[in-house]
Amino acid sequence: MGTMYYLLLCAAIFLPEASAFPVQLRPEPGTSRDLQKIKAYLDKFFPIFTKTQNLSIEERIKEMQRFFHLTITGKLDTETEKIMTLPRCGLPDVAEYQTFPGTPRWKKTHLTYNIVRYTSDLPRKKVDDAIKRALMVWSDVTPLRFQRVYTGQADIVIGFARREHGDGYPFDGRGNTLAHAFAPGEGIGGDAHFDDDEKWSDFNQDVNLFLVAAHEFGHSLGLAHSNVPGALMYPLYSYQNPQTFRLPADDRRGIQKLYGKKTSNF
Repeated sequence: MGTMYYLLLCAAIFLPEASAFPVQLRPEPGTSRDLQKIKAYLDKFFPIFTKTQNLSIEERIKEMQRFFHLTITGKLDTETEKIMTLPRCGLPDVAEYQTFPGTPRWKKTHLTYNIVRYTSDLPRKKVDDAIKRALMVWSDVTPLRFQRVYTGQADIVIGFARREHGDGYPFDGRGNTLAHAFAPGEGIGGDAHFDDDEKWSDFNQDVNLFLVAAHEFGHSLGLAHSNVPGALMYPLYSYQNPQTFRLPADDRRGIQKLYGKKTSNF
């Protein structure tokens, strides 16, 4: 499993390999606006921990560039700035952030979920179907089973919200952060939230709910972001046909490391 992965939410998922062509560089991320912009991005998606607290802004930019397989310049160049504008998952791209201490996983294989708030972009039936199929991405390759409940406490609470919505991680309006989810645990653990300012879709226009939800549920089950382009848990969003979607090997290895392989029903 790569050390780093959803879109806009938790942003999207697939980004081509970095171009081999020369990239036009700025002399420095010199203006206060440039520094403010890159620092805000790094603080959110590449936060400082004890072992990295003495890194300069240049070294922190290099850390980000390594993760996304960019040219290592330590500067806010055109290539790096473009990455910062792409829709993505709202969770950090390093595995040591506060919501994922250690290696969290559910201690059971039968999990419940409840959809508590819908988007007006899609009929409720289509939302229900996208959520169900997104969970099946993970149950198809592990012993995990998911059961929908309508009342009472659920392991995974799912909802659409705008801006500040009570969990301390406000959404940012349309574009950029699409969704986020929390690692397994009590309370908010496992819950998945989708930015209702996005335009949600069940096909290839706007933001595809199935693809984003599948990514976010990876977080709900304990997976951090992957730095493997093409992996479902890659943090940047890009569209692929949901009808032909197959879980990439990197994600399959990661989830099976946590829960094991799917066992025969016979």
